[in-house]
Amino acid sequence: MAYALLSVYNKKSIIDFARVLSDAGYDLISTGSTHETISSAGGLKVTQVADVTGSPEILDGRVKTLHPKIHGGILARRDVATHVAELSDHGITPVDVVVSNLYPFVETISQSGVTLDDALENIDIGGPAMVRAAAKNFPHVIVVVDPGDYGRVGDMIASGGVPVEERRKLAAKAFQHVAHYDTVVSSYLRGESFGDGDFPSEFTGGWNLISKLKYGENPHQSGAIYAAPGSPGGVAGSEQLLGPELGYINYLDADSAWRSVQSLSDNAVSIVKHANPCGLAIHEDQPEAFRRALAGDPVSAYGGIVGFNRTVTAETVAAMKGTLFHVVIAPGYEPEALEELSKRKSARVLRVNRPGTPALGVHTISGGLLVQSPDTVPETPNDWDVKTEKQPTPEQVRDLEFALHACAMIKSNAIVMVKNRAIAGMGAGQPNRVMSVEIAARVAGEESNGSVLASDAFFPFPDSIEAADAAGCTAVIAPGGSIRDDEVIDEANKRGVVLVFTPNRHFLH
Repeated sequence: MAYALLSVYNKKSIIDFARVLSDAGYDLISTGSTHETISSAGGLKVTQVADVTGSPEILDGRVKTLHPKIHGGILARRDVATHVAELSDHGITPVDVVVSNLYPFVETISQSGVTLDDALENIDIGGPAMVRAAAKNFPHVIVVVDPGDYGRVGDMIASGGVPVEERRKLAAKAFQHVAHYDTVVSSYLRGESFGDGDFPSEFTGGWNLISKLKYGENPHQSGAIYAAPGSPGGVAGSEQLLGPELGYINYLDADSAWRSVQSLSDNAVSIVKHANPCGLAIHEDQPEAFRRALAGDPVSAYGGIVGFNRTVTAETVAAMKGTLFHVVIAPGYEPEALEELSKRKSARVLRVNRPGTPALGVHTISGGLLVQSPDTVPETPNDWDVKTEKQPTPEQVRDLEFALHACAMIKSNAIVMVKNRAIAGMGAGQPNRVMSVEIAARVAGEESNGSVLASDAFFPFPDSIEAADAAGCTAVIAPGGSIRDDEVIDEANKRGVVLVFTPNRHFLH
């Protein structure tokens, strides 16, 4: 006699799979609501787990399958004579198929107003124990945790059996299913308290596959995108409205564009190329904000990504005419704007339903991971320290604040020149800071005259101040900390350039 144990929260297709198992000669045993679902379908005989174990469900259903007659039947090796004999001695029937998926912990904690008691009651215990037991014994037990596998596994069972290599794959999937579940529970209980440096001694990540990508960063690399459990916000949870399939680099650049505008309270537009905002501007009129962002580097903008933090208007889409964008990302679009964007066959149009919480910074290195809390420290002029005799004007303060925000979004060594809350020019990724200043000035051209400048780290030498002044910058903001800070301050005073120190560094590697 062969037994199949079915205990699932997600009842999708379970009746059809139960019929396949029954037709293949398996006696069905089940628990609680799964038993009710199968027995109510008609034509299927299914036995309650309590009738197999001789023990009732107790503690409001907290204990159902945690019993030797269940776990002995799952874990016994059929190729070990003593195991088989013990099963016989104790009246335990082998369980050959385990079908299980777990309580909806993710769905529960995703709801507003969820209490700790609600969360704890939706932590599955018996399900993971059964799944792990079956996966451990995969040479003898078929374990299925994904309703998407019912059809494929059912066909194999109906055709004579599931090969051991397929069982192994199902077991690997089962262990991953439980590991993901436990990771989400751990994350919830921990509260992701990494911001205060409380890093756990062991760290796992739990994400769900959204889709496989055509390729990775390069055509010879494979790629995929995963999302955080629940209903993720941000780019991972965005909805693609128009255009061809998104690629790996599309996602990276779209994320940079979205991050650079989502935290700005005023109407903002960002244009990104190779993960760096080459254009970023604020203006109450969205088409004008776009035009100012485009002016930051119209050459680099071609073939880039454009991001908005407001609903995109038809007038703005008209202003975009003549510039190729591979991705447009925004929280919404006017119907007329979408209609016009649909004519751009190469444009991938994304709608971000929710901003998304700042994510942990995770970078792979050979043999491991680097993990850090997100760079979300607030920056306000109240925290600044004016180091020069000359004080910044209100207009300069406004532009310096914007420049500091833009600088934090650009790869170091980052230099940003800003005028009227729009990037005039930027330099990024250079091996020395003065080179980034010179590049930013060259990109800005005449617009550098009267601009302000932000640096993501301190100036090691006064030469950057000299270059900024030569380009026409009137005010500079940067973190202090150089052993030559006094020389840098003296150079700024000598040239009549306002120099402000901020207490925070904003490297982005």
